[in-house]
Amino acid sequence: MTIEIRRAVKEDCPRLMELIQELADYEKAPEEVTTNLEHFTESGFGNTPVWWAFVATVNGNVEGFALYYIRYSTWKGQRLYLEDLIVTEQMRGKGLGKLLFDRLIAEVKEKKYSGMVWQVLDWNEPAINFYKKYQARFDAGWINCSID
Repeated sequence: MTIEIRRAVKEDCPRLMELIQELADYEKAPEEVTTNLEHFTESGFGNTPVWWAFVATVNGNVEGFALYYIRYSTWKGQRLYLEDLIVTEQMRGKGLGKLLFDRLIAEVKEKKYSGMVWQVLDWNEPAINFYKKYQARFDAGWINCSID
């Protein structure tokens, strides 16, 4: 098994969309994915990209990814915001998530961001346990808000 972590390229977008849907299914929200491939691709690889990603390949096939963007905190400055980290169900437990997460940490250090932030569903114990291995801080006092 040959594992590689690399930056995502435009040609990865159809596969990333498949994995996004897999994540939505896992998170019990399959109907919540409303973006389409064209918009997704333009947002990452158009004239003004708003997201970047690393992919994990196994024997040349994309089996996971970590998608992020840059968030600005008036208190902390620029921070990497991890939007999604997913590894296909059949490849979980083989170290791909760790490799992707470690690559994100390296990106934070390389770009001199003040840190990395993300969200995790309170019922997603495998993810919570994964993040605890990194001594992640869990902020229970915050409530998510959104407008559609």
